Amino acid sequence: MTNSRRFLRLIVTAAASCLVAGATLLATPASADVPNGWSEPDPVNNFHALLVVGLIPLGLALLIAFFVYVPAFVKGERIAPGAVGAEDEWFGGPRQGAAELTAPSSDDAADTEVGGASGRW
Repeated sequence: MTNSRRFLRLIVTAAASCLVAGATLLATPASADVPNGWSEPDPVNNFHALLVVGLIPLGLALLIAFFVYVPAFVKGERIAPGAVGAEDEWFGGPRQGAAELTAPSSDDAADTEVGGASGRW
């Protein structure tokens, strides 16, 4: 490395250190006492704080992950990245698949039970 790059690195490191030290010194007034006329707050139990800040959000995240991934596991789908996607599903479609319907047996298609559109010229 050249001397100018070393000097530039030294300047950037010193500036970052001064910025962190300045932010720390400016934050010290935040540790002030409770203003006059305000009630003195009750001390917070450490377990209660850990429960509210850590365990409840972690539990909610696990519950959401459970409800997202369990249906896929039950269906036997793969969840890993790059896994083959699930097959398409046709809700309310024919039970035997999307096979082609047979043609009506007579010229008068009104009395047959075969669906589909027809046209005559």
